Amino acid sequence: MLEEKPQNRLGKPRKPSDERSGASTSGSGRVAPRSEADRPSTPYFPSIVGRSAPAPVVTAAPTAPVTQPKAPVAEPSTPVAEPSTPVAQPSAPAAQPSGPTGQPTSTVQETPGGQPSQIVVAATEPSRAGRDLPVAIAVGVGLAVAIIVSLVIYRPAFLVIVSAAVLISVWELTRALRSARVRAPLVPLLLGSLAMIAVTWLSGPSGLAVTTMLTVLAAMVWRLSDGPVGYFRDASTAVLITVYLPLLACFAVLMLRPDDGATRVVTFIVAVVCSDVGGYAAGVLFGKHPMAPTVSAKKSWEGFGGSVLACMIAGMSLVGMALDGSWWQGAVYGAAIAATATLGDLGESIIKRDLGIKDMGSLLPGHGGLMDRMDSLLPSAVVAYLLLNLFVPPALT
Repeated sequence: MLEEKPQNRLGKPRKPSDERSGASTSGSGRVAPRSEADRPSTPYFPSIVGRSAPAPVVTAAPTAPVTQPKAPVAEPSTPVAEPSTPVAQPSAPAAQPSGPTGQPTSTVQETPGGQPSQIVVAATEPSRAGRDLPVAIAVGVGLAVAIIVSLVIYRPAFLVIVSAAVLISVWELTRALRSARVRAPLVPLLLGSLAMIAVTWLSGPSGLAVTTMLTVLAAMVWRLSDGPVGYFRDASTAVLITVYLPLLACFAVLMLRPDDGATRVVTFIVAVVCSDVGGYAAGVLFGKHPMAPTVSAKKSWEGFGGSVLACMIAGMSLVGMALDGSWWQGAVYGAAIAATATLGDLGESIIKRDLGIKDMGSLLPGHGGLMDRMDSLLPSAVVAYLLLNLFVPPALT
């Protein structure tokens, strides 16, 4: 069955363009203009090529608008409260600390309302002496009294003090060296030190030479049991300790052997003490030019001048009056002791700097370890023994 094509008013088949445009044709064959009702709601804009532009897609608006907040977010009616009164500033400079020197102090600043506002902790500047002076003086006086009493009452009692000082110093030094992974053989060093002191008192310089060599040999043999790793380092350290501590200390024992040995030992110890005290006083009062800043920051040339002056005065007094020497011999003796005491102090200081420690121990309050007091005595004992034997030869029993 044939499909019937739609026709226009003239009986002709309707053109597709008529259907697309929706226009009606008149009887003359012309396309009749559209009525207002037939026109589309959107305007018609023909394109350049003659085609009509596609109608824009219109998205349906929501039936109800999005609810807007009825009122804006409430702002704070009043600004954030600022402190009514500023933090009270100190009206006067901070008070000096009333506690011991070098101890931190704290002060509390209060607001006008009486409430503490802040706590200020301030560390006070340490004293220029670098030590607790009253405690150091008390310890020094106690050691001096013990030495003098032993020399006056019974001279061999001084050997006990020397032995104890050497043994403690050996122990402190070997323990400090462990921080550098140096393991010096402690047992042969302690036993050899005792043997060196005893034999020196009984036999003199010849006995000291023999026992020194035996102590070094015993330390080297003892170290063999720990294997080859670090042997040269540890054995060399044992030789250094033997020479530095018991050997130098035995020169004080040699000074004690003559009849006037007690006077000689007192002359030696007093000169070293005057070097320490004179250098300390001059360094604190006038020290401005460091002697060896990389080794000891508190050693100054002004302090060294004070050491020399104090030692020369002490030397002229003691050598001239106690040992019947001349004044110039006492002056030379004092200057030499000041030099060797200072070098001994610097020598121990450079060892401590190398090990990265401040003191060898803490046995003596205000001083550090006993080794920290032996540093200036040890090399000075050699110089004192040689110069006193030269200027005022002893009379042996």
